[in-house]
Amino acid sequence: MSTRGVPAPGLVIAAPASGSGKTLVTLALLRRYRNAGLAVASAKVGPDYIDPAFHAAAGGGTCRNLDSWAMRPETLAAEVSGLGLGAALTLVEGVMGLFDGGPGGGGSTAELAALTGWPIVLVVDARGMAASAAALLHGFAGYRPALRPAGVIFNRVGGAGHERILRAACDELGLPCLGCLPRDPALTLPERHLGLVQAAEHPALEAFLEAAAALVARHIDGEALRKLARPARSIAEPSPAEAPLPPLGQRIAVAADEAFAFAYPAVLEGWRRAGAELLPFSPLSDQAPAAACDAVYLPGGYPELQAGRLAGNGAFLEGLRQAAGRGAAVYGECGGFMALGAGLVDATGERHAMAGLLPLETSFAAPRLTLGYRSARLLADGPLGRRGAGFRGHEFHYARALGTQAPAERGAPPLFEARNASDEALGTLGLRLGTVSGSFLHLVDRAAETAEGTAAAPAA
Repeated sequence: MSTRGVPAPGLVIAAPASGSGKTLVTLALLRRYRNAGLAVASAKVGPDYIDPAFHAAAGGGTCRNLDSWAMRPETLAAEVSGLGLGAALTLVEGVMGLFDGGPGGGGSTAELAALTGWPIVLVVDARGMAASAAALLHGFAGYRPALRPAGVIFNRVGGAGHERILRAACDELGLPCLGCLPRDPALTLPERHLGLVQAAEHPALEAFLEAAAALVARHIDGEALRKLARPARSIAEPSPAEAPLPPLGQRIAVAADEAFAFAYPAVLEGWRRAGAELLPFSPLSDQAPAAACDAVYLPGGYPELQAGRLAGNGAFLEGLRQAAGRGAAVYGECGGFMALGAGLVDATGERHAMAGLLPLETSFAAPRLTLGYRSARLLADGPLGRRGAGFRGHEFHYARALGTQAPAERGAPPLFEARNASDEALGTLGLRLGTVSGSFLHLVDRAAETAEGTAAAPAA
């Protein structure tokens, strides 16, 4: 049963480490409960675009991102308070290992669980261990007693004997064992350089979700798991009225397809609440941004995998140039930034011409990982705000900009001054030229403001 207008009680699905199976468990539970006629909401901890699309496919609703490092307390409170309205249960998938995040645990699953009070269900990969599971669980139960797991699910269990030992480990510590999932090589999702292959590209996603739901129905006590859920406590006074990012314009053309899929729902919805009209278009289908738009948003995605096709889509590229020519604000993040450049070199070393609106050449031929939280400050007035306006976000890309010239020497000043999660200076990021701008940074929210009205320094 659900109470309309009241957020559903929630649980956090966490793990000791990445790769333990928390995504599989979350998707399987979402589909299992959906098949049973139960309305279940979902969220993903941290900066992630790919897993939420799988959540939406499994549970049938929009998955929210909850980020205690990149979101202001009032933004996070608004997201939490709006999560699970009209649902019976909220499942929140953690990020990496339970305590992994920025310096001091900022942005970690543990930090979110501590803020909300949602109980933690720990998914443990049991491969290669048996009685040693008791020592691992002892550590997680005692490390921070306030975050003691409310239950345990073992994944990749070898057989009945293995299961007995694992259940005994839970009994020894007084931790409820909610189930033991057997090893099933068929229940794996394909991956690529930024994580899982996107949900929209999975050729047999429905069959996968149904098989996963059937597995958990046989091996996980879904009713016992539901009874562990608790309502979230208040984090701060919610402030849903203020958009996380200022609208780029009144009529914003938003690129939306498999090449440009990395847009946060909170950002897009914030623009709508602020009165902006969003006009989706598909660059991969060679659609141009709407002629009447006064802004264009190119979110991140996988343009490096579609570079040849995009280079041949004249209507799309010419539409970007025309928008810039009439003075529309054109803004690109990560993959969108790459598309605004002069050329993109793919993994084979072949160069593909892009829009040519920024003096930028990017390459995926020699991948180099750039990853981490970022705070950023605008270096000039623009569609995102006045000079000095602060933001928080993240970088996660393997592509790199070619050349050694500073931005100003290329004829385009930098867009941001940036710092990492440890408050160390990273120099400048991005480019701006006329009404066109972009960077490798994915923005999540405005920065918190101090009493003097300037962006507060990020927490160490």
